[in-house]
Amino acid sequence: MTHGSSSSRPGEVALSQQLLAAAQAIQGVLAGRSLSDTLEQAPAVLRPGAQALAFHAMRQLGFAQTARTILAPRRPPDRLTEALLLLGLSLLEASLRQAEGAAPAPGTPIYTAHTLVHQMVQAAQSHRKTRPAKALVNAVLRRYGRERAALSGQILSQPLARWNHPDWWVAALRQAWPQQWQAILQAADQPPPLTLRVNTRQLSRDDLLARLRQAGIAARPVAGAGLILARACPVRDIPGFEQGWWSVQDASAQRAGELLPLQDGMRVLDACAAPGGKTAHLLERHTLSLTALDSDARRLARVADNLRRLRLTPAADAAPSPQPRPPTPPRPPQPTPGADSPSRPAGSAVRLCCADAADPAGWWDGQPFDAILADVPCTASGVVRRHPDIRWLRRADDVARTAALQARIVDALWPLLAPGGHLLYATCSIFPQEGEQQIQAFLRRHPDARRQDAPGQILPGGPDQGDGFFYALMRKS
Repeated sequence: MTHGSSSSRPGEVALSQQLLAAAQAIQGVLAGRSLSDTLEQAPAVLRPGAQALAFHAMRQLGFAQTARTILAPRRPPDRLTEALLLLGLSLLEASLRQAEGAAPAPGTPIYTAHTLVHQMVQAAQSHRKTRPAKALVNAVLRRYGRERAALSGQILSQPLARWNHPDWWVAALRQAWPQQWQAILQAADQPPPLTLRVNTRQLSRDDLLARLRQAGIAARPVAGAGLILARACPVRDIPGFEQGWWSVQDASAQRAGELLPLQDGMRVLDACAAPGGKTAHLLERHTLSLTALDSDARRLARVADNLRRLRLTPAADAAPSPQPRPPTPPRPPQPTPGADSPSRPAGSAVRLCCADAADPAGWWDGQPFDAILADVPCTASGVVRRHPDIRWLRRADDVARTAALQARIVDALWPLLAPGGHLLYATCSIFPQEGEQQIQAFLRRHPDARRQDAPGQILPGGPDQGDGFFYALMRKS
């Protein structure tokens, strides 16, 4: 959709204000901060528009950086001016492409070239740091509009501009996925679909699908309890959020709750649980004694909020533990509960614990778990279409660093698993060092681990339109 004016209806904010807020968020990414953190600093009224603008700029940042270097070889006087130029170039390219008849990706902000340039200059004028550079912003954008046809070949000859990923990232994918690397990179520049996971303790998927249709929202089933919306829309426009009928969760991420073999009454650990999507899914499917563990207290509080909204646990159970529970002497290993276990709790018992998964001595009570979900930290290379700043924040040595952390975590968790129990290893990564290579090394270190059926590497896209994920399921013999 093309927008021809800056803002005209009462209550709307000027496009120049949204552009400046987006540029400030991009400035944070250039300084090494996550886009979500920098967007939180924007005024609430500007945040939705600024997010759409900044996300587009992140997906086209390599192109914009290359174009900026050609058009203004001298580095801009400050990072905010540079961020404004990168944002303007990425938006101007999308607008000019559409004017030539190319269909933009869904959700791409499109404005007429004249409106965009004018509002970019207004944005520069409105801030003391960028005010002296408003002539530079105007000149660079107008020159690009005039000379785009002559410049495009020179810009796209650079791999950074063509693929919109750092060179080391492209090289890593080419080595790991020689047949699929181009499709992976292209998928990363497309906004993902909005996928819901139905809370089947509240209603069935067919019931929710019918309610969505009544609200004029088209969707189709995916995975065991998922629905992919035909068009993304604000959460507030989807029936049932406050009632806990559904959660937003990617189709690939929903596989975790289906892969871990559980039965009611089991004692389960969800390690690295925040923000709680997989925790909630486990509790929607089974009645469990579950410990949700995470080292970040602020993110663990989100687990509590999500469980309360979904009506999955009493409010008292959903409060994070302020201190790790002191360890007690371990009991002898217990058999995994089966269908004929003598007793079952009336409802799930949930404990939220803020502690380091790699250091069980500080939080484990000595009682073995029947199942463990190890959704370990990773580079998040499989979710860059959802978090497009990730590719620009990561460095080549991060892959080895996160792989080492993953190994420490799963090695620390494995002794906590009861004989016959299952550990599901999960990462939202597409780098083999964090997936298949990690599991092969784990199996060599732990001869009592038996690998079970699981998808292994899931690449972004596919029939479920899911993110990139890796799953491996191990049973302790």
